[in-house]
Amino acid sequence: MPAPRHVALAVSLAALALAGCQKNPLLITRAVCPAVAVPYYAGDTTLFAPGDTTRSAQAVDVVATITNVRGNCADVGPTLETDVSLTVVARRTATAGPRSLTLPFFASVVNGGNLLVSKQLGSVTLNFADGQARAQAVGAAKARVARSATALPPEIQQRVSRNRKAGDLDAATDPLAEPDVKAAVRAASFEVLVGFQLDDAALP
Repeated sequence: MPAPRHVALAVSLAALALAGCQKNPLLITRAVCPAVAVPYYAGDTTLFAPGDTTRSAQAVDVVATITNVRGNCADVGPTLETDVSLTVVARRTATAGPRSLTLPFFASVVNGGNLLVSKQLGSVTLNFADGQARAQAVGAAKARVARSATALPPEIQQRVSRNRKAGDLDAATDPLAEPDVKAAVRAASFEVLVGFQLDDAALP
């Protein structure tokens, strides 16, 4: 399945966490769990009144936003499993009468910032009470990545994680800036991208 256009527009968030050890600030550690993010353009959607072709502000029916996206990764066994939760907040223009609205969303696993590995679809149902303009609902998804796919080649891993001491000739050199290391880390990095399942008409 080809990657959605809005995934290509996403600002790639590296699935790499850099942290300084308190005892040695020159120690680099790498997190293998996928980063979880909302692609640019995919976190908001606007629905227009049925039959409207003007797409004017007066024709806006519902505006919805994905927020509070969280990922809980379990690094156990051969598979990294990430449970993703999200909240959809929506506001409607016409508030008369109760209304139920279902919005679809996707959760895609992306490798190296641009290679779509898998995609699943889910949905959230928003229930507006009579006279109520605002509603929200919670959605969930699960993403899986093979633990072996996140492993760096041994030589690259040694260069990334070796202890460096102040005073070493290369102590101030970031190994992640080296082209071959950067390429290897990118190939072993994954992201979980969550957003509204937009059709061509909804894309900016």
